[in-house]
Amino acid sequence: MTAGNSSGRNDGASFVLMMTRKKVEQLGYSPMAKWLAGGDYGVDPKIMGIGPAYAVPIALKLAGKKISEMDVVECNEAFAVQNLAVAAELEKQLGEKVDCFSNSWNPNGGAIAFGHPNGASGARVCMFTMRELIRRGARYGCFSSCCGGGLGVATVIENVQR
Repeated sequence: MTAGNSSGRNDGASFVLMMTRKKVEQLGYSPMAKWLAGGDYGVDPKIMGIGPAYAVPIALKLAGKKISEMDVVECNEAFAVQNLAVAAELEKQLGEKVDCFSNSWNPNGGAIAFGHPNGASGARVCMFTMRELIRRGARYGCFSSCCGGGLGVATVIENVQR
């Protein structure tokens, strides 16, 4: 992995507003998704990038879901080869087929295509997942990211606009 095959660093700003259903109703907002579960996992910083392969199973287990139930999967890619490695390791961890070439995995492109605005990438993959679930009329999504220092994070959500 080199700078030549990594996602570009971009400017970007984003936020995700989370609140209880009661607060949503009080404010008259229309929610996009329901947070079901999250997971995180740390790996040796020397193998940074593989963390999502260990965080996703935690989030799925806490949500009571399987990867095959996910209609959209977003995996923020720091490097071009990262999704291949994450998918291969996810298969080992989950005992399920994981196809990072399917139309449900980073369906609109990942950080290689859109850039990697440090500090906003997590919100970006969250929004991409929510918007794609809504566009498809699909139900479940999972998004994940690696972080500096070897951390991997993942979240499972449910589209509430379907």
